[in-house]
Amino acid sequence: MFRISLDALLILDAIDRRGSFSAAGIELHRVPSTISYTVSKLEQDLDVQVFERQGPKVVLTRAGAELLKEGRYLLKAAEDLEHRVRRVASGWETEFTICIDSLFSITALESDIHAFCGVADKTRLRVARESLTGTWEALLERRVDLLIGAPGQGPAGGGYIAEEMGTISFVFVVAPNHPLAKVKKVLSKAELHPYRAISVADSARKMASRTVGLLFGQDTLTVPDMRSKYALQLAGIGFGFLPEPCARAAIASGELIVKQVEEPKPDETFSMAWRTGDDGAALIWWRERLRDTDAMVRLIQHVPGASGES
Repeated sequence: MFRISLDALLILDAIDRRGSFSAAGIELHRVPSTISYTVSKLEQDLDVQVFERQGPKVVLTRAGAELLKEGRYLLKAAEDLEHRVRRVASGWETEFTICIDSLFSITALESDIHAFCGVADKTRLRVARESLTGTWEALLERRVDLLIGAPGQGPAGGGYIAEEMGTISFVFVVAPNHPLAKVKKVLSKAELHPYRAISVADSARKMASRTVGLLFGQDTLTVPDMRSKYALQLAGIGFGFLPEPCARAAIASGELIVKQVEEPKPDETFSMAWRTGDDGAALIWWRERLRDTDAMVRLIQHVPGASGES
């Protein structure tokens, strides 16, 4: 006979996050007496104290913390099972998460999101942003379902399918007030080393992060996205490669100056990718939508600096 129900674990989770029985009741749309009874019954069945009462506030005991820690795994497993059952019944995922690289703006997908919401059958849509290798890691760790504009080659080992969406070229640029702007020759590593590089942080948590174009011992300012990198290079705080569409307007206006370097950055390939074996209706819809529209063109139009983006 099971003494711990999923409903009791759900209530414990809400109390822990909200800090009180009454707040948990509001979140779960339960009357306070139901919350109190469920906790008391659980403590009685297990013969352990789960919460310490501190006036209106409650905190988990050590036993309660251990129960909730393991119980949250059960809640997640139950949620996943519910999603799978509903998916089998309807063909539509209960929740679908797309991930776009931080180079691009989510507004580039505005028309796609609007169209999806018009046809999806009760599928909750989430949009996440990752950077560089972090996009691929999010897919393989099942934190997202579809990558849009994932940069570079995917990691070895498989487990996913990738389709190329397009490529973007990069230019090495500095602001007119940067010392490198006055150098009249192709820049070598020796010329670059004394100055600060600006780099976009790779959001990978476990996989090896990318450090393209950085020199050993280089003074580096790391920022969360290309938008920040673009702004700081405009300000003359550092140097680095920018996507050509991102830098184009600033180059034309003289706000950025293109410099030749001994080791230019090759064109970057961007892909759409999903896990092998996934075939839900939402995934199929997004794949077909992105194949049939000018998705890459719209992504490029919404990089910082392009078409008025800032």
